[in-house]
Amino acid sequence: MSSEVHILLVNNDPEARQTLKQTLVQAGFLCITEADNGRAAVTVLRNESIDLLVTDVDIAPLDGWRLGRMVRSGIFRCRSSIPLIIVATTWCERIAETTAREFGINAVIPFEKHDQLPAAVAECMDAPLKVVQKPKLLVVEDCEETALLAERILRPRFDVEIVVDGQAGLDAWMCRRHDLVLLDVMLPQLSGKQVLQRILREHPGQPVVIMTAHSTMDLAEELMLDGAADFIAKPFMADPLRRITEIAARREDYMVSNKQFAARVKSLRESRETCRAVSLAHQHLLDSLSAVVLELDSEGKLHFLNRAWEKLTGFTFDQSLGRKLSDFRDEGQDADWQIYQNRLRVLLSGALKDCVLELRLKNSQGEPVWVECRLDSMANVSGGRSVSGCLYNITKRKKALAELEHLAMHDTLTGLFNRHYFTHSLKQMAALSARGQGNHALLYIDLDHFKVVNDSFGHYHGDMVLKQIAELLSKRLRRSDLLCRLGGDEYAVLLANTDLGQARDIADEFRDTIQGLQCRIEGQLAEVSCSIGISEINGKAARTEEYLKQSDIALYVAKGRGRNRVHVYDPEDRESDELRHNLDWVRKVRKAISGDCLKFHFQPVLHISSGEINHYEALVRLDLPDHGEVLPKAFIPALEKSGEMHMVDHWVIRNAISLLGQYPRLKKLAINLSAHAFSDGSIMPLIEEMLRKENVDPRRVIFELTESASLTNVTATQKMIARLQELGCSFAVDDFGTGFSTFSYLKQFPADSIKVDGSFIRDLGSDPVNLALVRSIQEIARTLGKETVAEFVENEIDLNVLREMGIDFAQGYHIGRPAPIDAWDFSLA
Repeated sequence: MSSEVHILLVNNDPEARQTLKQTLVQAGFLCITEADNGRAAVTVLRNESIDLLVTDVDIAPLDGWRLGRMVRSGIFRCRSSIPLIIVATTWCERIAETTAREFGINAVIPFEKHDQLPAAVAECMDAPLKVVQKPKLLVVEDCEETALLAERILRPRFDVEIVVDGQAGLDAWMCRRHDLVLLDVMLPQLSGKQVLQRILREHPGQPVVIMTAHSTMDLAEELMLDGAADFIAKPFMADPLRRITEIAARREDYMVSNKQFAARVKSLRESRETCRAVSLAHQHLLDSLSAVVLELDSEGKLHFLNRAWEKLTGFTFDQSLGRKLSDFRDEGQDADWQIYQNRLRVLLSGALKDCVLELRLKNSQGEPVWVECRLDSMANVSGGRSVSGCLYNITKRKKALAELEHLAMHDTLTGLFNRHYFTHSLKQMAALSARGQGNHALLYIDLDHFKVVNDSFGHYHGDMVLKQIAELLSKRLRRSDLLCRLGGDEYAVLLANTDLGQARDIADEFRDTIQGLQCRIEGQLAEVSCSIGISEINGKAARTEEYLKQSDIALYVAKGRGRNRVHVYDPEDRESDELRHNLDWVRKVRKAISGDCLKFHFQPVLHISSGEINHYEALVRLDLPDHGEVLPKAFIPALEKSGEMHMVDHWVIRNAISLLGQYPRLKKLAINLSAHAFSDGSIMPLIEEMLRKENVDPRRVIFELTESASLTNVTATQKMIARLQELGCSFAVDDFGTGFSTFSYLKQFPADSIKVDGSFIRDLGSDPVNLALVRSIQEIARTLGKETVAEFVENEIDLNVLREMGIDFAQGYHIGRPAPIDAWDFSLA
């Protein structure tokens, strides 16, 4: 019965509250509790059992939307599903509808139609809360991987439908009229431009987001001018895609809301007082937003601001209105603000519809504030143009990026520059010497037997010693010198405009300083010394790495002569057996490459479910007259330690892609890259050159990266993956399961497939531990949408287990042994 329904009525206007109460009582709703503000309403909800809530939007210190959100969260005594009705003094249909959906509100009624309240109460008590339907999203993308990636990212927010060509996309949209369209530029049959034109011709307000590669950015700009809501470059990241689609999905709400605002203002123009009331009410809505909402007049001066501006900058409206936004800029950002001025001029001319910029303001306290500035051109009632926009505070994000940049260049323990920055600085110094701008020196410092300190006192105390040494050396540097920590107990110093004699004196001083360090740890004295290798940066080396290699060799010699010594590089030094062994392999491999003695053997990879060979892996073999066939494990470590892996990496890329060009029936080939490749700046140009030269589709190339190799340089690996995936190449994680961060690795790198390490595959049919591990890897891979490859499959029993488990591919002696190219059935082009 209506008289038994306990209603909480919240309104801070006594007259309005009394009007609403009388309306309810006259309809038979007698059990009514009143609250004159949000705080009082919260108190009632905590202590009394309420069946239905009627509230205004503005109920300071809360608002009706947030009060509804609190009810829906279930923190009060009442049921979280009780009906919620907003009786709004401020009223805009589209905003009300949209906000009601977001906050789980059953009904929204303008106050002037409060006589509809009893019927709304009765209807809400009889009907359950409607389940909010996801917006419909149409993805028109001919690349299956891109389409599926977009679906995975956006499925939680949208009801996603995928089509693969322009005509199918247009047909699907005509049939189901999706809320948002994610449209590729380059499509078979109808192009993205044609699809966009036909959709907008049918429904000009349809939000369409363009997907484009970097090569089609000009076309994306053209489509934006034709009416696309936004665009995103491929390959895209998850967060930008979510943000862009979320904004675009709400675009129609924003546009309709603007039209409803305009219609309402027009209908109330004759009544200035009513118009003013509506304006103030809407100002309250805008003031509740955290983003700054602004309007610039035809001269680019601030014409309108909401309260978020005062919170962001500390400047009042009186201090701000009538001034240009550029008046609040921070120093040192002239380039950004020049771009802003240019874009503003184009917006006011009507030639550009909208733009997004990042600008740095200065607040009233003189502190920098970074904002993302989104501006839209619009026609005003006088026939001219003005600009509306929003400012979003991104200061925290900018600070986080700055901290990341600092971390990318600095050692986290000592605060010194790290190896990455050292490599960059060494290249610059070598380039200066090569241009005849002086000779320089490199000191390579390694602490002697520092492992004893870590083992004796623990890594914490060892780290404290490393920091203390860094501080001591920093105090003895000249202004032009650069001290870096290369990792572990190794440091490097770049000495500008310094000859070998001066470098030797400085190195001796560093050695004496470290030897004289009094490190007392838990009452014990830890003795520390160092060995230092010196090389001259004279511009004569063919590669920058030679200088580091020379100083490293000199360091070997210093340690070999008893440690706690300084040694200047001498080409005649041959005191390290390991060094000679490594250099010997380097010479053999270099000779093998020039003599065509480095070969590929190919091993097939089976698609388990179809029983067909899917692709082959190219495995390097060294054919030496005195040794016969040599496997990579015999010579690769020596090349890596000597810093010469680049020559094998280059040979592998050149010859593998060349073979793909020669053998078109070789559908796909997996190529192994070394850890060195991630920091080799010439790798990417070489890959692009070979693909172009041999006319090879990048999709035929799979790069295999060992988990341990790629984890040595996370940033470089991520950049290489991004650039090569942009070309169309695939990636596989080799030897998966052998690293320390196996599963977190998958979150950092977007590999297409995972190669389960062979140590888990052997005796899979009889080893329950391996079986459980492989099943776990398979389940994780399936969840992440990645394919799996099992290595070392050597019998039918293991293959059957893998088939039942759902592993996608198998590789091993049971499938096929590695063999030269002639052993396989490939026809020459």
